[in-house]
Amino acid sequence: MDELSVFEKRSKTFYRTHLPHISIDCVVFGFHANTLKVLLIKMKGQDKWGLPGGYLSHDQDLDEAAKSILQERTGAEKVFLEQFKTFGELGRSESDLYYMPENIWFRQRFLSVGYYALVDYEQIIPVVDEISVACEWKDVNELPEMMMDHSRIYQEALNTMRFQLNYKPIGYSLLPEQFTMPELQRLYETLLNKPLSRGNFQRKMLAYDIFIKHDEGRKGGAHRTPNLYSFDQEKYNNALKKGLKEAW
Repeated sequence: MDELSVFEKRSKTFYRTHLPHISIDCVVFGFHANTLKVLLIKMKGQDKWGLPGGYLSHDQDLDEAAKSILQERTGAEKVFLEQFKTFGELGRSESDLYYMPENIWFRQRFLSVGYYALVDYEQIIPVVDEISVACEWKDVNELPEMMMDHSRIYQEALNTMRFQLNYKPIGYSLLPEQFTMPELQRLYETLLNKPLSRGNFQRKMLAYDIFIKHDEGRKGGAHRTPNLYSFDQEKYNNALKKGLKEAW
């Protein structure tokens, strides 16, 4: 089946099962080797890269649809998901899809609801579907050219995430179950793109009282390693709802 036939086939289904003019774009962040990654796809017929996205079916609410899109693309179960902005400028998507007939679903004018997601990089297996040729992690400092207005959506998501670090403990989805304070600090420094004082960082984080401290560090080193911590799930969820008090 040629590329256009794939889109035409899916188009006929979407006109029956989904709401017109509403799309969802997800900016999926992961943390690996002390670098921040973002998950990008390449659609068939496109040279540029884009964000994983999808549409709102008749029997879904927005959050449910966003979770479903992420599940299909990543298989992720442990996800921090946050709606951050709606994008509706004229011509935001049509210019990159000019080669498709106007009656195809994807050629409509869409208002896109943006979500950003934080996931455990090690637990994700990117999935290529029938309308894409690639789904890969990219370093945020080496991003390829992006289609439509996806570069702007990505930047808005990054700015929102950095701002929300001031009052939300969002490290849970980006770290393994147990971690050290230096590892948590490297995560925050990567997300914020700036260095943080080690002593101030640890005092501030421990003052939030959202961690469980374990008796032993990681085994295998010749020297004593920093203590291992994990998030106290109940206290963490409470902090997500009520927020944290101090800014970075």
